[in-house]
Amino acid sequence: MSENQSWSTARLIPTSGINGSDEQERRATSALLAVMSSVKEFGRTLTVPLGAPAGQIDTYIEVPFVLGDRKVFPDGLIRAKRGQKEWTALVEVKTGDSELATAQLEDYLDVARENGFDALITISNEIPASVGQHPTVVDKKKLKKVALHHWPWSEVLTHAVMQKEFRGVADADQAWILGELIRYLEHPRSGAMSFNDMGPSWVALRDSITSNTLRVTDKVATDVANRFDALIRFACLRLGRQLGTEVTPLLTRPETTDPAVRTAALVTSLVDHGVMTASIRIPHAVAPLVIEANLRSNRVTCYFDIDAPKEGKPTTRVNWLIRQLKDAPETISIEAFASRTRTGAAELLRDARETPTKLILDPTKEIKSFRIAQHHTLGAKRGTGRGSFIDSILHAIDTTYADVGQRLKTWSAAPPRLRPTEEVEIDTTVTKSLTSNAMSSQDGDAPAPPVATDYASKFKFSEGTEHLVD
Repeated sequence: MSENQSWSTARLIPTSGINGSDEQERRATSALLAVMSSVKEFGRTLTVPLGAPAGQIDTYIEVPFVLGDRKVFPDGLIRAKRGQKEWTALVEVKTGDSELATAQLEDYLDVARENGFDALITISNEIPASVGQHPTVVDKKKLKKVALHHWPWSEVLTHAVMQKEFRGVADADQAWILGELIRYLEHPRSGAMSFNDMGPSWVALRDSITSNTLRVTDKVATDVANRFDALIRFACLRLGRQLGTEVTPLLTRPETTDPAVRTAALVTSLVDHGVMTASIRIPHAVAPLVIEANLRSNRVTCYFDIDAPKEGKPTTRVNWLIRQLKDAPETISIEAFASRTRTGAAELLRDARETPTKLILDPTKEIKSFRIAQHHTLGAKRGTGRGSFIDSILHAIDTTYADVGQRLKTWSAAPPRLRPTEEVEIDTTVTKSLTSNAMSSQDGDAPAPPVATDYASKFKFSEGTEHLVD
């Protein structure tokens, strides 16, 4: 019997033996907190942005506290200390489909306040629609002295992968430990799931769009709009793990300040056009990646807008872009926008390669920008898997960045070139000053100009060189 076929590799954090949600939460909590205290780079990556000092991290699980006449047991506690500064946070963890409960969180906020702790951290598969927003509504009065933070499991996994694969861990043994946590969190039985459901309002929303009966006041529109933004956040975390950089949703300042502004805009777009739109920022990409999900046409379009070169003929500018897309799929579409025009000329890449002039409507006008787009089929199912909305959005984002985004570079003008040094030829003909007899406003009683000196007669030329003769 071959050992490779029957023997299971021993793991530091095994997924076997998980029976029920309680065991799943306990094991996930213990694994995460233990690795945070042993791999200092990873622990600090998670806690320092919350206000903790970059010092020693100690972690505990199921710490008992007395609240009134009863005992409560937060899932964990994190304490970071450096010098005289100390920071303490309680931890509440949910795995799988379990959601955070308002009453439980408010109890832990009271415990934190009574004990002088700094924060309460929640971890679950719930992904808020915007960064910094918490998925559970609690009494704001309880947040006066204690901060409330939330880590989606997908964000924890993203930080772990980026720390190990890109930022680095100094100690080899600690790097291996972090790798074991990553392996555990990626296993389906860990309960640290990915985004896998568009919510119970999904079917009702699609039916309303099909029948053209969706209204701004319909709750299903708001629910799906929030789910869509959560999906975009998950897509950013997922793409960031692959690229080793921080990919984030791109929001306007009002949308960042008040998430309700963003939700209202999405709902209006759904009602008017059946479309949900989002933009994501990828470091060093030429432009944000824009995603348009059209629920009426069942198509998702991802595109980049890029400025055209500032010099050269229209054909030169088109060829500049086509050269960058020499290995891209020929079904990509390109739209060229000229100055002082609202519409552009659009062609598939295969046609633009053969005849670049098809993208030029008016040769007398400058091409100012291009839009490079890729179109994909949009799934209709609310969950994950083949034919699902979620997987079609994730596939569209990853594919468009791979086929288009990572190939494009912005145009930059060439630096000015030095003129080659050439031998200066001097006319040996005696030159005479040229005087003008035309009247000028500066003419008057000024003395006559001096007679021009015949400098040419003072030079003696020999074999291309000149010598001043005194």
